[in-house]
Amino acid sequence: MHFFRIYILPGFIFQSVVIGGGYATGRELVEFFFAAGPIGGVFGLLVSGLVFGIVLAVGFEFARVTRTYDYRKFCHELLGRGWFVFEIAYMIQLLLVLSVIGSASGKVVESSFGLPPLVGTLSMMALVGILTFNGSEAIKKVLAGWSILLYGVYVILFFLAFKTFGGVISDTYAQAPIGEGWFSSGILYSGYNLAVLPAVLFAVAQHSKRKETVGAGLTAGALAVIPAVLFFIAMMAKYPEIGDQPVPATYLMSVMNISWLEIIFQIVVFGTFVETGAAMLHAVNLRLEGSFAEQGKHLPRLARPMVSIGFLAVAIFAAEKFGIVNLIAKGYGMLTLVFIAILIIPLMTIGVMKIMRKETANAE
Repeated sequence: MHFFRIYILPGFIFQSVVIGGGYATGRELVEFFFAAGPIGGVFGLLVSGLVFGIVLAVGFEFARVTRTYDYRKFCHELLGRGWFVFEIAYMIQLLLVLSVIGSASGKVVESSFGLPPLVGTLSMMALVGILTFNGSEAIKKVLAGWSILLYGVYVILFFLAFKTFGGVISDTYAQAPIGEGWFSSGILYSGYNLAVLPAVLFAVAQHSKRKETVGAGLTAGALAVIPAVLFFIAMMAKYPEIGDQPVPATYLMSVMNISWLEIIFQIVVFGTFVETGAAMLHAVNLRLEGSFAEQGKHLPRLARPMVSIGFLAVAIFAAEKFGIVNLIAKGYGMLTLVFIAILIIPLMTIGVMKIMRKETANAE
């Protein structure tokens, strides 16, 4: 149990945050990796996994040595007076991701159960509110349990896709050249998604050794990208037309014509939307709790779900106005370079130097 809590749980939580805002629908994989082709797309995802692991390892260790487990303190320690730039970018990203999962939740419920999209959206909002109300421990348990279920479903999807379209997938990979831009796509994809790093720091608050934080970070990189690789390969059953679908996951399920898998997959995907929303909004609540604590006050427990539902309401309005495809194609691209500049580069330079200084100081 100790091994799971230290080395596996942070990866499951990171994967839970990343997947719902992007590759659970398949749309993010299309935007970042389809241009590189079937082979290049897999290479790009592997690059992302490597970058995930390295940056998370440094980020977790930086949080440990500075004892900063909410994103305001973490970014203040890393960026100094410029920390607020991250908060502005994080709030924009939060609204964008919530817009995506709010819209996608409605589409999933509509396509799977024939209910109005509003039912799916409101259900997702209610579940996120319940999770954020119950706090860190409840979120850890739910995210870990759902991630295990998610892995099982993605493995089943991968094998059944090969059973149904194995010849097509094999031919696609046999005939496709290695496209260009896969390395840069992998860097950009990881750059955008690593913006959620400060949102998952609560998962490593009990880590006490460098080997624990580094091990957890490297493991998290692998855990986050494995389902994406399986899903991307399965999507090649309908390459390239699947790239034109607003929700590629739903399209793939329909053409496979395996009704029981479609229902299970859609339920699991819906759960990932709840996971992503809960984890990202929990980070906002932790940031508010830290500010209240500095003033000798406590954030009212009821404020947690109210904050979450308020953000979701604003985000879902944006989803209805602009649409899921435009949100991902335009919004994600603009934020990627911002987060690379204000989080990843400072972490891998200033952050590493501060870690080394702390180590030197402790040695003396």
